[in-house]
Amino acid sequence: MFDLAATLQKVETAGKEGKLSAGAVENIRAWLTEKRYAKYAPPIAQDVDQGKWKFLDDVFWTIIPFGTGGRRGMMAPYGSNAINDRTIGESAQGLAAYVKQALAGQGELSCGIAYDTRINSRHFAELCAEIMVANGFKVYFLDEYRSTPELSFLVRYKKCSCGIMVTASHNPPSDNAVKVYWSTGGQVMPPHDKAIIERVMNMQEILQADFGQAVKEGKVVFCKEEVDAAFVREVKAQGFPGPRDVKIIYSPLHGVGRWAVLPALEADGFNQVEVFGPHAEPDGNFPNVPGHVSNPENPGVFDAIITRAKETGAEVILASDPDCDRLGVAAPCTTSTKGEWRTLTGNQIGVLLGDYILEQRKKAGSLSPQHYLVTTLVTTEMLRRIGDSYGVKTDFNNLVGFKWIAGRMDDLGPDQFIYGMEESHGYLTGAYARDKDGALASMLMAELAARLKSERKSLHEKLEALYWQHGYHAETQLNVRMEGSEGMALMQKLMNKFREAPPAALAEIPVVSVRDYQNLVTLRGGKKEPLVGPKDNLVILDLAEEGNRVAVRPSGTEPKVKFYMFTYQPAEQLHDLDATRQAMDERLKSFETDLRAFAKMV
Repeated sequence: MFDLAATLQKVETAGKEGKLSAGAVENIRAWLTEKRYAKYAPPIAQDVDQGKWKFLDDVFWTIIPFGTGGRRGMMAPYGSNAINDRTIGESAQGLAAYVKQALAGQGELSCGIAYDTRINSRHFAELCAEIMVANGFKVYFLDEYRSTPELSFLVRYKKCSCGIMVTASHNPPSDNAVKVYWSTGGQVMPPHDKAIIERVMNMQEILQADFGQAVKEGKVVFCKEEVDAAFVREVKAQGFPGPRDVKIIYSPLHGVGRWAVLPALEADGFNQVEVFGPHAEPDGNFPNVPGHVSNPENPGVFDAIITRAKETGAEVILASDPDCDRLGVAAPCTTSTKGEWRTLTGNQIGVLLGDYILEQRKKAGSLSPQHYLVTTLVTTEMLRRIGDSYGVKTDFNNLVGFKWIAGRMDDLGPDQFIYGMEESHGYLTGAYARDKDGALASMLMAELAARLKSERKSLHEKLEALYWQHGYHAETQLNVRMEGSEGMALMQKLMNKFREAPPAALAEIPVVSVRDYQNLVTLRGGKKEPLVGPKDNLVILDLAEEGNRVAVRPSGTEPKVKFYMFTYQPAEQLHDLDATRQAMDERLKSFETDLRAFAKMV
């Protein structure tokens, strides 16, 4: 028991003294007084009494939103801006309520559920299953750690009404999340996402069954063996014949990849695969990776694996993130495995895979002008240029997030879909899923590495050959973190500044136009022109030199602003690749310096 009036007065006083944001005061008041939050009120009151204002503001300053991949954030026992039983429960209940309304009269409702190796993932998965069952859904449950793309496949394979994946992808160990999927197997898109969140925000009662009893009654169906076998068959079907003689080291980065990548590689004929021991065990604390963040986008995660590769003579390193929807790659710069190794960026992996798929499809005679590729507005333009050379179309006017790529597959027709990629290490070919797949990408990269080995080439040498053909492209990212309620205000202020008073130049190259996707206008020469494209909080600065640009957007899943920087040198102007690489690297560094200075002025 606690004194409600006294606790509320302390909260109000903390707000007036600037110890709590206005949003935190409002949300704490709701969680202390509303019946739906009754069980959380005593621990909240205790923390109020102890003056834990920083923690209370962090978990209450806003209501955790749906971002590009669902609802994601730091785990905490309570709080509107945290992942806990209440916010996860609201998400599942809101999904159930909306699907029941949207698909009324269309037969039995069902939901596919899977989870990764993160802390509390199994608990949250069972909670979601209990809620879906209580709302009349049959649940198909992958009863062990499984990948996000397999969940996407499960939804399609079992013809589910929706799906839930419990994962926070490559976020720190403190985080978890739910990704919500529609009956297509793709992540929920407009208008469904907004309709679901409206129900979530107004959810009073969460219905909940007993998990064990639901299993006994056949309302929760364990189906991993059947789905595993079907999933691997579909992944293997996307491969191509050719050499399989390549020595691989694979790291699941403490995630689910050993149950996805290894079966796919084995099915495709790769039998020289070593799992990197320090990263092999499923562990949500990610103990043996830099900063405990299992992100294959970070070159540092490969350092120890490269040392092992040089000891064993391995020829390529593959690494997937905790839910195995992303792929990272490291390879020797030449055919000598004892020399220098370098990691590949997400864009570089993407163009290598894209060219490989197109080349093999062309050889097989299964390519036509009606086929198409899909990328996003912040992905390298090199894939489009490669697609042009093969006579296929590229659909690139898409927002950040693989769900938009998956959505275009269904809009344009999956039968003509060749390949989709995004710069953040996500890749897909085939129509078996509607999300990026680290197992598929690993298999195709292994095929490419084996083929290049048979031709006495390295992956890096192949990439250089593509530069000579399509021009030199170099891209990088800059992330500026802006935590808490103050950070959100700063992010909004920074985005407005880019729209209204952008920098005149970056790296001494004039900014010639500003594309504002929130207001769908382009600012050019002091005049505004209509902009055709998707509506989002995204700004792209186009520079005077072709192919050089910077895109700016707030992250949909983390408290940071992301800058995507692009440089380009046309093939006809390439004379010395090493000199061009150095010049473009210096340009990217200058972009970063100028952007950091601009951000500090906010």
